[in-house]
Amino acid sequence: MYRIHLVEDEADLSGLLAAYMEKEGWRVRQFGDGAAALAAIPERPDLWVLDIMLPGGTDGYRLVREIKADRPQMPVIFISARDADIDRIVGLELGSDDYLAKPFLPRELIVRMRKLLERVYGTRTDDEPGLAGRPIKLAVPPYAVDVQARTVTDGDGRPVELTAKEFELLRYLAAHAGQLLSREQVLGAVWGIDYFGSDRVVDDMVRRLRRKMPDMRLETVYGYGYRMVRG
Repeated sequence: MYRIHLVEDEADLSGLLAAYMEKEGWRVRQFGDGAAALAAIPERPDLWVLDIMLPGGTDGYRLVREIKADRPQMPVIFISARDADIDRIVGLELGSDDYLAKPFLPRELIVRMRKLLERVYGTRTDDEPGLAGRPIKLAVPPYAVDVQARTVTDGDGRPVELTAKEFELLRYLAAHAGQLLSREQVLGAVWGIDYFGSDRVVDDMVRRLRRKMPDMRLETVYGYGYRMVRG
């Protein structure tokens, strides 16, 4: 069962969204202000859904900064009634994984949440908290990737800190080791088919991964895409 932290100060909307989430079988904890949500960061749910404008002096921007500082891979979805373009850009820069502008249909949020949860954690069965039908660990010599814990360590056992999107990219490349993957394939699998923007975002993310994991054996096929070397 996924644990969701929903931060929304409009009580009626929060209750409606929570009801939809609970119908999915998810366990939801609601927060009406940023201060209460800030105190709950150490609980580390599976996903945060954050409104940007919140009472109490702690807005969604500060929350996402603190959430990512605690755990860079933690998935976050922003919701906001403010200027969509500005909030989307700022949210992505701060590390949010998706953005939905108000007003929206609750089902749209649920679909986006489900897609993000599946990308991050894989497909869970109802009675199994782990990943179903997928390897829990992936080898990216000399690095070790624990899919369930969402951690990466180098050859000496030292942690490699990755953002949520960097981890998703690494996992996708490692899970398809030996295969030549086009930028379009990677973009659709990691950013989602509804992502709008240039496929050059893949190149930028690969460069960031290589800086953090300089010994990773990832080949560039110029003009096409990438291939992770097996073993």
